Amino acid sequence: MSNLWSLADAIDAHLTRWMAAQGIRLLRISLGIVFLWFGALKFFAGLSPAQDLATRTISMLTFGRIAPHTALLLLASWECLIGLGLILGVFMRATLLLLWVQMLGTITPLIFFPHETFAQIPYAPTLEGQYIIKNIVLVSAGIVIGATVRGGRLTPETGGHNPAVASLAARGTEPPAVPR
Repeated sequence: MSNLWSLADAIDAHLTRWMAAQGIRLLRISLGIVFLWFGALKFFAGLSPAQDLATRTISMLTFGRIAPHTALLLLASWECLIGLGLILGVFMRATLLLLWVQMLGTITPLIFFPHETFAQIPYAPTLEGQYIIKNIVLVSAGIVIGATVRGGRLTPETGGHNPAVASLAARGTEPPAVPR
């Protein structure tokens, strides 16, 4: 039985090293794809479900100085720039700054249009509200990516060895079941 646990531990250590080596790059590229895709949709009238809410929000933020069509083109370009920067891994500080500023603008409909973003204020978001609230994950992904722009990285556990599993393997017992 201990050989089985040692094999499981070795596989786990290998997967952990792979995730540490590839995780940030995959996160950066996948986040970039989301921004590029959603931004590109805004170039085509009626394809983005966020189009109306986005243009009204930009109008409020700019006190009506930017026409809706222009606002949508600016937002589409902005999001595509973020997406391309993330996918290509270039100008990361500027790309992440654009991301965080865009995310600040994205949450403002929760304040400006609460009756459209919540079915029951403040705890039951509408589909539009859920679309906005999920951006917490995008902001968190940006923070993790931002932690690496000066050379930071994820590192797997030292030694590639899980002491808890090794201890259980040495005793010939199984690890406790993981609650689901």
